[in-house]
Amino acid sequence: MYSKELLGLFEKLGIKIGDTISISSDSDTQEGILMPKTEAGGSGIMVIKRKDGYNVGIKYKKGTVIAKISSSPSHHFSFPKAQATSSKSLNNIAMLYTGGTIGSKIDYVSGGVYMLTKPEELLHEVPELNGIANIGINGLMSIASEDMTYVEWQRIAEETAKALNSGARGVVVTLGTNTMHYTSAALSFMLKDLNAPVVLTGAMRSSDRGSSDAFVNLICSCSIAAKSDVAEVGICMHGTSSDSKNLFIRGTKVRKMHTSRRDAFKPINSSPICAIDAKGRIEYLGDYKPIDASAKKSVSAVTGFEPKVALVRTHPNSDPGIIDYYVNKGYRGIIIEGTGMGEFPSSPSVKQFSWLDHVKDAAGSGIVVGGTSQCVYGRVNHIVYRNLRLLEDIGVVNCEDMLSEVAYVKLGFLLGNNDAKKAREMLNVNIAGEITYRTEFKEDFTEQ
Repeated sequence: MYSKELLGLFEKLGIKIGDTISISSDSDTQEGILMPKTEAGGSGIMVIKRKDGYNVGIKYKKGTVIAKISSSPSHHFSFPKAQATSSKSLNNIAMLYTGGTIGSKIDYVSGGVYMLTKPEELLHEVPELNGIANIGINGLMSIASEDMTYVEWQRIAEETAKALNSGARGVVVTLGTNTMHYTSAALSFMLKDLNAPVVLTGAMRSSDRGSSDAFVNLICSCSIAAKSDVAEVGICMHGTSSDSKNLFIRGTKVRKMHTSRRDAFKPINSSPICAIDAKGRIEYLGDYKPIDASAKKSVSAVTGFEPKVALVRTHPNSDPGIIDYYVNKGYRGIIIEGTGMGEFPSSPSVKQFSWLDHVKDAAGSGIVVGGTSQCVYGRVNHIVYRNLRLLEDIGVVNCEDMLSEVAYVKLGFLLGNNDAKKAREMLNVNIAGEITYRTEFKEDFTEQ
């Protein structure tokens, strides 16, 4: 709450929350909308939202001059329901809303961001979508992506298949970015006979920030779902830090590579499928599965998943007893993220740090063990060095150029729908574009 002194001054000047005001202090004048007071900061700090979208706090002190510029329109801080578009000239797409930063606003109690519960609040701010597609909104859930489990992946896969089999030309899934690439991998494996674009998108900055990427991401994602020729799952996010273009990247070849940049998502060991701008112009950049107009099969959601799969990272002095822990806990699969080309400690001078016997025992007990690399770019190779050959001898599956996260999701999917023998056979077989058997050399390896 604002201080009693400020509340009294606002009442005297006829100022209410949501009004546009000016605040002059120390030869500086700021104009903006008077915002509700957060719990953060002192009660004598006034918070206004400037025209550039940023909130600023200004301390009220002797000599500060406050003036009302204009009154707030009614219901300034509420959002009416988005008007559903319906045009015969536009394709029908479905939007599955699951939460995350793209559907977040400032909480004027805590000062942090909170997730909306009504997806219409988000669409209301993007009127451009009315000219792209007829959008059916499904408020599936409101959850932070770090809280998602395979149960949410299953629900999203089932609702995606349902929407496509009900006539949607494509599907957009809005969700949090922290584990978005896990979800895109899961949907890539779970959706069978897919013959439409399934586009995952989110935002690195909440939709009420002046620098938000939410609106461009939504526009580009809906354009891909409504107009592209791609019959794959992918992630659509900013391709650069500016709003110049977005990239649509295959769901099994993408990773979040930065904590806060708007272009945090990058293609790994692959080219983007396409680039798209806010005007809906699509430039195809890499190979992809095209839509087959003659296909008659319905999309099916194969959602079996084994949660008892672990992703373990090795490092110098790492304790191989972690493998025994998962064996004793009844785990059915382990992905080991090794170093370099997939090596992990095998012949150290201090024998207690050797992982070899522990992994051998795990593989011998029927647990499926796969090997990836911490290097992200490139591929593992179990024949180059002696220690790598030892890994292959004890039954570690070479996961080629798969990302560790993708290998983890894939193994959970395989074990959820097959026995261990079949899962082991399929782990390094390409199913959904997760493996590129030959990586072409490029000077800038980050674009491979």
